[in-house]
Amino acid sequence: MEQISISHVRKVYNTGDVETVALDDISFVIKKGEFVAIVGPSGSGKSTLMHVLGALDTPTSGSYILDGQDVSKLSKDQLAEIRNKKIGFVFQSFNLLPRTTAVKNVALPMIYAGISKDERTKKAEELLKEVGLGDRMTHTSSQLSGGQMQRVAIARALSMNPAIILADEPTGNISTVQAEEVMKIFQSLQKQGHTLVIITHEPSIAAYAQRTIYIKDGKIEKETKNGKI
Repeated sequence: MEQISISHVRKVYNTGDVETVALDDISFVIKKGEFVAIVGPSGSGKSTLMHVLGALDTPTSGSYILDGQDVSKLSKDQLAEIRNKKIGFVFQSFNLLPRTTAVKNVALPMIYAGISKDERTKKAEELLKEVGLGDRMTHTSSQLSGGQMQRVAIARALSMNPAIILADEPTGNISTVQAEEVMKIFQSLQKQGHTLVIITHEPSIAAYAQRTIYIKDGKIEKETKNGKI
């Protein structure tokens, strides 16, 4: 079953008289439960593609269908709702509140969704146990290692049971050993049925996914299947 369908997407930025084509006729499909990596060097267009996939921006032309809904035609308010309910984000910089406990960081998206305190606390605790942080729930972000903070970020991404988990350079600020642990968590989530899309410039990290889409100069250069799962 198709979960994501990107069709002939083009993204153009205009600055004065200068036109910059960031994405040029991008098309691909990601099935429900698939784990896909998008790889490209700096300036390749992968960050722009991440913004489109994350409903943070809309394409200049082309379509982005997520769970049967054309995201490319939505208003800003509708995009915000998609981000809150359909997409779980994991960023390179973690984006955690520093003096807040792991449980409260994970529960944050559920507060915006109006979920009761008891329910969101219970769900946050379950998710932290799932990522191996059952003994770190009351630790603040400043008391955690980089790898542990990224696990909290993954738990937070799962809090609204999103259609897709979108990770942007999730291993960029952690050690090699911690990166391996984080990628194994992603693999485990994929095996549970989650759809994952990871943006990275590292082929060794992309190898954990089932499939890799290589992007260069705003175009898809090639696709490969991986064998590490």
